[in-house]
Amino acid sequence: MSEAAADSPPPSGVALYKALLRQVLDNRPSGTRQRLAQALGKNRSFVSQIANPSYPVPIPAQHIEAIFEVCHFSVEERRAFLDAYRHAHANRRLKASEVPRRRTVQITVPDLGDARKNQMVDDMIADFAARLARLADDLS
Repeated sequence: MSEAAADSPPPSGVALYKALLRQVLDNRPSGTRQRLAQALGKNRSFVSQIANPSYPVPIPAQHIEAIFEVCHFSVEERRAFLDAYRHAHANRRLKASEVPRRRTVQITVPDLGDARKNQMVDDMIADFAARLARLADDLS
């Protein structure tokens, strides 16, 4: 163990669950961060920040279920993440009612024969879904 490692403070609770998220993201196919950003209605840089243990800002509770769904957390990964999240926010209990319920809908769209146009359609659909989720959150 190096002297610098011995002198460094232990990671915070927030850093622990962010490290778990980063590990899961690193083990998923490319494009997962972009899909997560779209599902959250945020920019890809937001995903980088919430997955970076160096940033002390916590992950908002309302994003947890979407993170689990998009990143395909295993049962063990989900349990470890929630344990770390609850430990980091011991004074604030994560209630099931705080995590919006989501469902997956599959649709078939035409192939436009152009990767750029197809991506534009995918982005429009993801944007619509994110806006719909925000509206549902605002109404509840």
